[in-house]
Amino acid sequence: MPIKSRIRTVPHYPKQGVMFRDITTLLKDPVGFRITVNEFVHRYTGQRIDKIAGIESRGFIIGAAVAFQLGIGFVPIRKKGKLPAETIGQDYELEYGTDRVEIHVDAIGKGEKVLLVDDLVATGGTAEAAAALIEEAGGQVVECCFVIDLPDLGGRKRLEAKGYKVFTLCEFEGD
Repeated sequence: MPIKSRIRTVPHYPKQGVMFRDITTLLKDPVGFRITVNEFVHRYTGQRIDKIAGIESRGFIIGAAVAFQLGIGFVPIRKKGKLPAETIGQDYELEYGTDRVEIHVDAIGKGEKVLLVDDLVATGGTAEAAAALIEEAGGQVVECCFVIDLPDLGGRKRLEAKGYKVFTLCEFEGD
């Protein structure tokens, strides 16, 4: 797929041994960004989707652009303490400790169909917490979509084991 060649790999970031897949090079490329957004828009056009929920922060960029093109609302899923009004939250495990994602209590209505968007799926912990949060708010996750899948880290399988459908545009295996 043409977008994969537009994604930069940064060795040993944020720590030794990690090959960081950086989509900022994809986003700055007008053709790559358009292809990415259009691939998602094409996939979801004609489906009943009431809102797109994007995970902080790169999920905001992709998700908001797709929501705009589909003519639907966008919901930011943020890290703890970043939203100004009343929130609900979901904790999730990190390699060392826990973190929390939150949405506003009025962000998603009961029974709304929500598409979850982020830049990549690695271990799936953040996406799983975000999906649980959407459901806690009364929404139904239509699908979890990502630009990149890192299959060696098992996130896609983790989400699918929980019953979520997963769609990705490309994958990076191994190093």
